[in-house]
Amino acid sequence: MDSLPLDHPRLKKNNFDLIRLLLASIVCLVHTYQVSDFAALESLAGLLSSKIAVQGFFVVSGFLIVMSYERSSSLKSYSGKRFRRIYPAYFTVVMLSAFCLVLVSQSSVQDYFSLEWVKYVAANLTFLNFLHLSLPGVFTENKFVAVNGALWTLKIEVMFYIAVPVLVYFFRRFPRLPFLILIYVLSIAYSELLLSASTRTGVEFYAQLARQLPGQMCFFMSGAALFYYLPFFERHIKYFVAAAAGILAIDALAFPLPWLQPAALAALIVFFGLFLYAGNFGKYGDFSYGVYILHVPILQLLLVSGWFVDRPWLFLLTTICLTAVGAILMWNLVEKRFLLRSSHYVAAVEPTEDKLTVRQPTSLSVE
Repeated sequence: MDSLPLDHPRLKKNNFDLIRLLLASIVCLVHTYQVSDFAALESLAGLLSSKIAVQGFFVVSGFLIVMSYERSSSLKSYSGKRFRRIYPAYFTVVMLSAFCLVLVSQSSVQDYFSLEWVKYVAANLTFLNFLHLSLPGVFTENKFVAVNGALWTLKIEVMFYIAVPVLVYFFRRFPRLPFLILIYVLSIAYSELLLSASTRTGVEFYAQLARQLPGQMCFFMSGAALFYYLPFFERHIKYFVAAAAGILAIDALAFPLPWLQPAALAALIVFFGLFLYAGNFGKYGDFSYGVYILHVPILQLLLVSGWFVDRPWLFLLTTICLTAVGAILMWNLVEKRFLLRSSHYVAAVEPTEDKLTVRQPTSLSVE
């Protein structure tokens, strides 16, 4: 079995924190139009793609989470890091919504804190958001009644976390590349069959299933493959980038290339993540998760206020500002406090006797 590129020099300095923030921001901007339906903001959805941004998140997860497991001393260590990174902020946003949105509910307090409220909390705290998307009397006059429609990807992320130990078990016992390719192909085949069924029958539910696992596994596996074969990718970087750019251009402008698009997207994301270092953005913290899990409730609340009916651009600016403030607070008050001391986010700024010393991170942003 090939040795792992855990000490590859490009892993010391990377742009993945910045990339994740940009991807989260894209999702936020597109949702600003989709949730509000303000015609003036339609160009956001035309220029940007929340679908590709989410796919990009899954690529980054494939690269970083597989590496995190390969670097972990035990399954317990790996599981602890994953729990600390994703659940405290997730729990916070679910419970804040559950308790605070009574203030904008059209139901009485007694009707609000009912069995429906319990079902919402139970479903969302266990990542089963699709079982109960709304709270009693909340956002009933908005375009969408779902409290936080962006959370659907978190259950996929958690399933990736669960799948990684199993996948790595087989990677260590069987030829790795054929196994990676097999999962990649089966994932796309699953998605394409369901999308075809949706087109043929007109049943949207098939398309919704295609967006779930294992349909998204091809993006995760593409990221994982580039981690395992990073030295090979680096040696042939010009060819990979040129091919990837061509494939994505054809996919976007001419005709779909579903069998190649996940791998091409992964190649460009890892290229920008590792080969065009833009500085130690992570020293300020990782705000991408906060942006992602907070922006939809903020959008919904702004619409309920009724202040922005004829002011779409002020609505957009307010959304950006409030989401940024919320993400910064979520990072400093919740997320960072649950990280291990070995996390590069914690170690990036260490107190000395008379001042704070800023250090460069020594590993990728996975803990």
